[in-house]
Amino acid sequence: MAATHSEYRGYLRNTVDIEDGQHRFHPVQSSEPTYRPLLFGTLAVMGLLQVASSVAILLHLTGYLQQVDLSAVPQRPVEEVQTEPMLNALRDPRKNKRCKTPKESLPSAHLPIKTHQEYSKKGEPRTIIIDWDEVHGHHNRMGYQKGKLLVMESGFYYVYAKTCFRYYKGAQEDSSQAGVPQVDVSNTQLIQYVSYESIKQNSRVTVLMKTGSTMRWNSISYNMYCAQQGRGVRLEEGDALFVNVSNAWLLDLEGEGTYFGAIKLGN
Repeated sequence: MAATHSEYRGYLRNTVDIEDGQHRFHPVQSSEPTYRPLLFGTLAVMGLLQVASSVAILLHLTGYLQQVDLSAVPQRPVEEVQTEPMLNALRDPRKNKRCKTPKESLPSAHLPIKTHQEYSKKGEPRTIIIDWDEVHGHHNRMGYQKGKLLVMESGFYYVYAKTCFRYYKGAQEDSSQAGVPQVDVSNTQLIQYVSYESIKQNSRVTVLMKTGSTMRWNSISYNMYCAQQGRGVRLEEGDALFVNVSNAWLLDLEGEGTYFGAIKLGN
């Protein structure tokens, strides 16, 4: 029994032995500080790669990589490099393969009034066809003959016309001194018609547009009135367009104020 008690006391240790025994176990150092910088570095590299791949895909889709020399990118600002391909395409559409230009221009015409022409000053109500100036105007794939534009290609056209009328009281007085009687302009109708002849209807004349006004020009020395109109119309090959006005002797013989034209918009 004594031996057993002695073994039991030997098995139990006192407080000093327990405190001394704690030094036998060395604390294990945490590995968290070692792996944290490596984790953050990996995430940063992955983020940079993702941004770079997104930028490369965007540049490829916009055609930037095919039109800009990449070797020159670091030497110029970013804004200039990104906008230059678009500006170049706007300056010269032939450089951009996606911009298609028609092989031939559309039929069109623009004719100013002929300056050297005289109309009767009788003040008759009947209208007169205006004669236009081919030399100082142009007509492409459209004909012209005796004041009429000739349609050479069927399609839908936009037709426009502008006529200006001008009256100077002093010119009337000068003409009366030369033996020419004065014309009463106290109640003058200034009417503009835009018409066409249909070749399919035996040259039947159809009025496309009409405008005008009644002017009273006896109270002031200088007077001016302009009539302008335009519309789209379906025309056939062989049709003819023309403009006629009343009191044509009052027309302003300047191409900036009196002109006539048409342009094809489509089939």
